[in-house]
Amino acid sequence: MTSTGDLLTLTIDRPAVGGRMIARHDGAIVLVAGAIPGERVTARVERVQRRTVFARTVEVLEPSPDRVTADAGLACGGHVFAHIAAARQAALKAEMIADAFRRQGRLEIEAVPVATGPADGYRTRARVHVRRGRWGFFEEGTHALCDITSSRQLRPASAAVLETLCAAVAADPKVEAEVEWAESADGLRTAAHVALTAPGAPPAVPAIDGLDGASWSDARGRLRPLWGEPFVIDTLMLAGGAVATVDVRHHARSFFQGNRFLLQALVDDVVGRVTAPVVADLYAGVGLFSLVLAAQGRAVEAVEGDDWAAGDLQANGGPTGRVHVHHRAVEIYVQRTRLDAFGAVIVDPPRTGLASEVTTALVGARVPKVVYVSCDPATLARDARLFVDGGYAVSEVRAFDLFPRTAHVETVLTLTRQDG
Repeated sequence: MTSTGDLLTLTIDRPAVGGRMIARHDGAIVLVAGAIPGERVTARVERVQRRTVFARTVEVLEPSPDRVTADAGLACGGHVFAHIAAARQAALKAEMIADAFRRQGRLEIEAVPVATGPADGYRTRARVHVRRGRWGFFEEGTHALCDITSSRQLRPASAAVLETLCAAVAADPKVEAEVEWAESADGLRTAAHVALTAPGAPPAVPAIDGLDGASWSDARGRLRPLWGEPFVIDTLMLAGGAVATVDVRHHARSFFQGNRFLLQALVDDVVGRVTAPVVADLYAGVGLFSLVLAAQGRAVEAVEGDDWAAGDLQANGGPTGRVHVHHRAVEIYVQRTRLDAFGAVIVDPPRTGLASEVTTALVGARVPKVVYVSCDPATLARDARLFVDGGYAVSEVRAFDLFPRTAHVETVLTLTRQDG
């Protein structure tokens, strides 16, 4: 019987969704952190849940040629793949997607191409936790704070400004807050928001060199200005259409894709799959896809339930005349709308995937094409199975490594109605 603290000698088989690797011991599945498929390792058991054992590598007996040395700072910010060479990371993520489709979706898909970019300084968005005079990212799987600069996820200049801001917020040791950071992909504009997570006085934060705007909110979520405008603007290039570029405004609190090197490639891929003149963009966020589609001359119904993102969506899409903004939950919208009016629907749901009523409505309306953008292979595979059972075929599965050195991956696929 395996117990916490035991040392196991294991041969690593394949990756599991979430970043651990799968091995077997005495008939039980062992999920091993810090390993690579093909390696033989010694791992210490961290916990046992039913027939699944969780363990962490303590010694590599037979290393993979893809193992690299990771500096200590990369333990911060969820870098569970920091010990793996970049090309192998991408290959493992492709395997994770295919495995999720096989297991959760009972679907076989072809090899998934993965677009990659630099791993240092890629992030344009970050959330830093301020607790009792200290601040930092959380270490993987814990609430222990660790250094944001040595994680190398932000540009050095951005990390320095963010450190200064967090130090000002943390000057009052009683403050508990989340500091949201946003910058444009070109790094020319920055913004931040300080969200107090416990009752307290307004943060005493002076204007900071290198930070263009900031705001704060109290524990009830009420927004207050600090200085400047807490928004950044990203400019996207267009392939075709009446204009060459589109500006997308987003508040520091609004969800936005956070990889500066792959943002344009992701937008090009998603928008390039849409040929219909009338499109619905569900979970539209600030309008990343809607604005480009509208600039190409399409009519877009954009739906977003989050208050922060919907405010940006209205500011971005309202003046175009081609983006009709709906600030409401997608689950409500699909039950009150004739979805068969759309030639294509884009969905970019949260990690939990599509709510059942959304899938049911899209399948029931026989929407000709659904372009699905997902940050979680397991829920994507689950939802894809429901579409396939409803008469759709899966095609054009591609991935974008928006979070290098982590186990996260963004996947885009097309679901096409098979009966016309």
